[in-house]
Amino acid sequence: MHFKTTLIFLIIALLTLSSFAFASDKEQELTDKFLDRLESKHTTKLTWLSGYFSLNRINRDNDYNKFASYESNNFTSTDVAWLGDAKSIGLEMGVIFKEKYAWSIGAAYTMKMGEELTGSHLYSPTGATLENPTSELSLVGFNTGLQYYIYNAPTVANKLTALALRTGISIGYYQVKWDLWSDYNNLNLSTSAPTGTNTTFQDSSPSIALHFGADYPTNIFGLALGFDMSYLYLNFNQVAWYNSQDDEIVASYTGADDGRVDLNLSGIRGKVELKHFFNW
Repeated sequence: MHFKTTLIFLIIALLTLSSFAFASDKEQELTDKFLDRLESKHTTKLTWLSGYFSLNRINRDNDYNKFASYESNNFTSTDVAWLGDAKSIGLEMGVIFKEKYAWSIGAAYTMKMGEELTGSHLYSPTGATLENPTSELSLVGFNTGLQYYIYNAPTVANKLTALALRTGISIGYYQVKWDLWSDYNNLNLSTSAPTGTNTTFQDSSPSIALHFGADYPTNIFGLALGFDMSYLYLNFNQVAWYNSQDDEIVASYTGADDGRVDLNLSGIRGKVELKHFFNW
C-alpha cells in the first residue's frame, strides 16, 4: 500500500515537473520569436543633426519699407530705415528614410530686425518729443521638409563620402512680433474710440520654401558642411493688436485702412550648416 502511494506521488511529481519544463521551453521559444521579429523589423537609418546660420534678403518692395518712408516724414531730423537682410540661427534633424529621399524637422530664430532711433525726435502726429523711438521685429518658426539627393546620396554603410547635391521643399509656421514706439499714431479699425496704450503687433503665418543645396564631408570629427539656396515665401497679412475694448489696432503706411501694413518677409535665402551624420 505504501509502495503504491509512493509510486503515485512520484508519477504526479514527474508529470508536474515535465509540464513546467515544457511551459518554460515554450515561453522561451515565444520570447525568441518575438525578439527575432522585432530585430527584423528594425532597419538601420542614416540620420543627421545640424546647426545653421541663414541670411534672407527680404524683397525691398514690401509694406514695412513703405511704412518706414511714410513715418520718416513724421519725424524731425531722422529717418526710419528700411528692412534689409534677416539673419537667422536654427537647429535641424533629418533622416534618410528611403534611398535618396530624406525628411527633416527644424526650428529657427530670426535675430531682431529694425532699429532704435537714438536721441530726441519730434513726432508730428502727436506733437510729442520721443526719446529713442524703436521699431523692431522678432521672428520664430518651425519647419519640416522633404529632400531628394540628385547626386552622391549618403548611405548607411558609408555615410557622406563625397560632395552630394540635393533639392527639396519645406513648409513652416512662423510667429512675428513688432514693437513700435508707444506714441505711434495707431489706426483703429472699429467705430469705437480706442483705449489702451500701444503694444506689440503680432501675427502668425505658414511658409513654403524651395531649396537647392549641397553637403560636403570635412573629415574633421565626422562633420560635414551644408550649403543651401532657397526662395522663402513668408507673408504676415493680419498684423495687429487688440485694445481693452477688443478693437483691432493696426499700422498703416497711408494713415488709412487701405495702407494696412502686411509684413512681407519673402525673399532669397542662403544657409550654411554644420552637420553630423550617424546611424541608428
